[in-house]
Amino acid sequence: MSSERPALSSHALSWRARIRSFSFAFAGLAFMLRTQPNAWVHLVATVLVICAGLLLPVSLSDWRWLIAAIASVWMAEAINTAIEHVCDVVSPQFNLSVKRAKDIAAGAVLVGAIGAATIGATVFLPYFGASISR
Repeated sequence: MSSERPALSSHALSWRARIRSFSFAFAGLAFMLRTQPNAWVHLVATVLVICAGLLLPVSLSDWRWLIAAIASVWMAEAINTAIEHVCDVVSPQFNLSVKRAKDIAAGAVLVGAIGAATIGATVFLPYFGASISR
């Protein structure tokens, strides 16, 4: 067996193929929003955080943290959704190991959401604390 990697085809490097791959990614995100109620919770939270960040004098450094927090939650939710769908195909009937895999993936989303909420609190509470003490 050769350890050489196959050469990439010119098709794999074409702009059309890259644009097409983005369309698949956007279709996946749209599917997630249509089918996952928690994705709507994340969307509302994302919009609220962005609005609060625009209304308050949030520093560039704080924006970096907010963006990282938002991205981590969305990535965790997308991976969780993908895992759930693959598990449903692989094992349509109840399987304890599949249940555990789904629960662990959901737990990852929870960890990301708690981390994001903590980041949001550390970014926004000083602004609200300053306005309360006036």
